[in-house]
Amino acid sequence: MRPNDLVTIDLLDFLPRGSGIVTRRPLILQLCNNKAEYAEFLHCKGKKFVDFEEVRAEIEAETDRITGSNKGISPIPINLRVYSPNVLNLTLIDLPGMTKVAVGDQPLDIEHQIRDMLLQFITKESCLILAVTPANQDLANSDALKIAKEVDPQGLRTIGVITKLDLMDEGTDAKDILENKLLPLRRGYIGVVNRSQKDIDGRKDIRAALAAERKFFLSHPAYRHMADRMGTPHLQKQLNQQLTNHIRDTLPGLRSKLQSQLLSLEKEVEEYKNFRPDDPTRKTKALLQMVQQFGVDFEKRIEGSGDQVDTAELSGGAKINRIFHERFPFELVKIVFDEKELRREISHAIKNVHGVRTGLFTPDLAFEAIVKKQIIKLKEPCIKCIDLVIQELINTVRQCTNKLGSYPRLREETERIVTTYVREREGKTKDQVMLLIDIELSYINTNHEDFIGFANAQQRNTQNKKRPIPNQVIRKGWLTLNISIMKGGSKDFWFVLTAESLSWYKDEEEKEKKYMLPLDNLKLRDVEKGFMSTKHIFGIFNTESRNVYKDLRQIDLACDTQEDVDSWKASFLRAGVYPEKDQVETIRNLVDSYTGIVNKSIRDLMPKAIMHLMINSAKDFIHSELLAYLYSSGDQNSLMEESVDQAQRRDELLRMYHALKEALIIIGDITTTTVTVPVPPPVNDSWIPEVSPTPQRRPPVASAPAPSRPPAVRGPTPGPPLNPSPAFGGPPIPSRPGPTPMNAFGSQDPFSAPPLIPSRPARIPPGVPSRRPPGAPHRPTIIRPAEPSLLD
Repeated sequence: MRPNDLVTIDLLDFLPRGSGIVTRRPLILQLCNNKAEYAEFLHCKGKKFVDFEEVRAEIEAETDRITGSNKGISPIPINLRVYSPNVLNLTLIDLPGMTKVAVGDQPLDIEHQIRDMLLQFITKESCLILAVTPANQDLANSDALKIAKEVDPQGLRTIGVITKLDLMDEGTDAKDILENKLLPLRRGYIGVVNRSQKDIDGRKDIRAALAAERKFFLSHPAYRHMADRMGTPHLQKQLNQQLTNHIRDTLPGLRSKLQSQLLSLEKEVEEYKNFRPDDPTRKTKALLQMVQQFGVDFEKRIEGSGDQVDTAELSGGAKINRIFHERFPFELVKIVFDEKELRREISHAIKNVHGVRTGLFTPDLAFEAIVKKQIIKLKEPCIKCIDLVIQELINTVRQCTNKLGSYPRLREETERIVTTYVREREGKTKDQVMLLIDIELSYINTNHEDFIGFANAQQRNTQNKKRPIPNQVIRKGWLTLNISIMKGGSKDFWFVLTAESLSWYKDEEEKEKKYMLPLDNLKLRDVEKGFMSTKHIFGIFNTESRNVYKDLRQIDLACDTQEDVDSWKASFLRAGVYPEKDQVETIRNLVDSYTGIVNKSIRDLMPKAIMHLMINSAKDFIHSELLAYLYSSGDQNSLMEESVDQAQRRDELLRMYHALKEALIIIGDITTTTVTVPVPPPVNDSWIPEVSPTPQRRPPVASAPAPSRPPAVRGPTPGPPLNPSPAFGGPPIPSRPGPTPMNAFGSQDPFSAPPLIPSRPARIPPGVPSRRPPGAPHRPTIIRPAEPSLLD
């Protein structure tokens, strides 16, 4: 590929011209070599401008939309792409000229705003800077050269452009400047002569203007020896040559990057390779595949699988297993029995069963009543367990329908049908579990092999009782001895409880003993508090029906608080005097034993019932009936309508995949004999004044350190690295159409969507590669004083 092979004449006239500041927004101009001639704006997607007078008007109108019509500026760029057979493949950015004084409705800090805007573009090392200076202005005072040196101190990216050579005073010329002698730049200067305002007003043809420019340089005595290195066509060729350098330098890295991207897309694109939207059987096949895949995914999440294991949290079958064997047993254990209340209930049950009689044996009816009451409490944790499993099943269904996101209606219907079925099974499962508990309530099997029985329960009571050391004093304190008024009434005494007897004295000095009661065959019993009494009472009686004190079969002892009563009862227990509730303890042990049997049975049956009635049933439903429900729920075509996002994503993936393959083929076809030009050696640029920091109203972009580049470049291809992704995604090799361009923000160019499968263009002309790599050209940035036009 040689730049000289390309047409280098631009015959289009569409940029606004006028006095004062005309360019008030950055104009990103992409020139694309193409057979047809038209223009497109990024803000007017899909609209092709054939009349370039309309292009000029649209640039002016779009500028005014953002900046107003009174000389305001804005950093928001206008993106324009021009297709023509008479242009080079280049991307340029036309920036506002640097101004010092605000006019119109411009802000007072207009100078700093424009400076910041320029720095946003020229600080990028991939950007080539065109420092435009009028020939009738002192070059040493060029603002463009000053700001270019700030960001490009080595001069690797700066090209000087001298305009208005035809307006210099007679007897003067810019020969020394153009020969790079007066104020040398590493890349030198190129002179251009553009149309005057009179030529523009007279609509002078650009072809004629270019011819006049050529004649000017050939006829001028100071410039004729360098005429071949002057003029707009030469400037275009120089910029195009930089594109050539950049392409050659970046091809190896670009090839590696494209291969890596292609490899990463292979798996994702596999399911789309054979996609045919117009296939009449596609929707039926897709529906069958989606339902089948949904059933497989659901079963895998329940049964477990080795692929796509969730490492973030428990889900599906693992979480259900945890509910079965951790959460549900914990809920059973959480059924905390209030021991005091339970023993009170057992005591009342025993008394109510005996009625007016004094019973001698443990009543079975009291045991059954208490056991049934405890079994009923199991219903709540069982229902809670089912609810937890239901919730996890519904979550699992939603997770599995994520793969149906390509078809929103299908996903919605599948989720609705399966969730409805699970909810239906929920009611049947709860009924079945409640039936299990009712079965347990219907028959209390005291012959169960794990049930301890009455004898073992009593033995357990005995094993838990330890007699204290004989004559050991266990407790002392004041108690009220309640005796009928006829026999002396209630009176307070000082009581002393030992391991063998209970004695009471007149006072705590224990000098006058009133009575000593042996503890043999004594029992305690609760006594209801009297109607007018404020004290809490408990009784002591003899199990052999003998008198306890004088002619009393029972003596009642009273305390001020229930806590004192409980404390004394605990002391009597240490002394071996047990409550009448020995039967209560026996029944309590029996209740513990039997409820343990029931809990064990429920813990075993609950997971089995849930698995059979809900989970397995749901799996069978998905595999055998879901498809029929989907067919009967509505129109198949509406079910299988793709989402817009999915269709767009598929098209983008396929487009990218085929573009990458085509790009790799194109890169492979590019000849290695591409002509490149080395960067000129460094020059003395000390003539450019160092820029001292000036006060800014806000931190300018220029505050960032200027990029530094080494003065020497190795090898024969030392061209500067240029922007691989211009705003419009310029074509990488001139005169050939390129792959999908990218805009300034790195996203795909929305101007024109390429075909689903790109076609390879014919090889024209012979000897020039027919395909072009997806690299991007460097983007020349034009920095101008307050001039009326591009390269003016």
